[in-house]
Amino acid sequence: MDSIKLLSQQTSFEGRYIRYQHRSTVNKCDMTFSVFVPPQALQSDEELALTPIVYFLSGLTCTDENFMQKSGAHRIASDLGLILVAPDTSPRGEGVPDDPEGAYDFGLGAGFYVNATQAPWADHYQMYDYIVDELPALLSSELGMRGAAAITGHSMGGHGALTIGLRHPDRYQSISAFSPIANPSKCPWGEKAFSNYLGEDQSTWLTHDTCVLLGQVEAHKPILVDQGTDDQFLKEQLGTPALEHALSENSKGEWVLNMRASYDHSYYFIASFIEEHLRFHAKHLD
Repeated sequence: MDSIKLLSQQTSFEGRYIRYQHRSTVNKCDMTFSVFVPPQALQSDEELALTPIVYFLSGLTCTDENFMQKSGAHRIASDLGLILVAPDTSPRGEGVPDDPEGAYDFGLGAGFYVNATQAPWADHYQMYDYIVDELPALLSSELGMRGAAAITGHSMGGHGALTIGLRHPDRYQSISAFSPIANPSKCPWGEKAFSNYLGEDQSTWLTHDTCVLLGQVEAHKPILVDQGTDDQFLKEQLGTPALEHALSENSKGEWVLNMRASYDHSYYFIASFIEEHLRFHAKHLD
């Protein structure tokens, strides 16, 4: 496996938690990702190839490690026989541009899961192609992971999971999100990211806006969304009312949106409901 480097591995709930690094063709830098392999998949190459995969896309400021360390997902994935894959949230390294003012909501750690078209970001920030094409191809060719897939994520990653899942119903059997940025073309985080990465023509933003996509897709796979009522970003950034309206008016498939009383935006929220999300995905990946 000359194209992939093992960084670390630990046993967790009878499975293996492994971190890898590889050279990304689309992002033109070294990228890191984490996987959890359940015990069932460790028995043989045949079992590994057939084990279903759940991708988790993390939010602003996160790396590939946050979800794996904080969510408590390993125990449930071990019981259900699911591979978990957590990519990084942006390109990183020498020559990769960052927010010139050092803000947390743009640049490093904030790739927004789009393909940048504007300088200087277009040279490295191709996170959409990385998630949809490059990483799955690497998992298949280098690690032998070829099972059916589902996608989930948190905040910025919830935005990524919903938009990517809606645009690729052939690749993901189910979609879920925690506290997603659901209407990014109409919130400060999204407006900043999209105007820099994609340019000022707002028509180019709409294929990365869940609320718009729901009115455009012919059909979609089952969707599960959880949102905390005490989320500090609920009113200004997340667009949850617009998402609920879009699901009610334009949904073309099964969906559930849960408003969870008193929960906030943190990993405590994710840890509280990750089992429900993984069981949701396991049902549709069976």
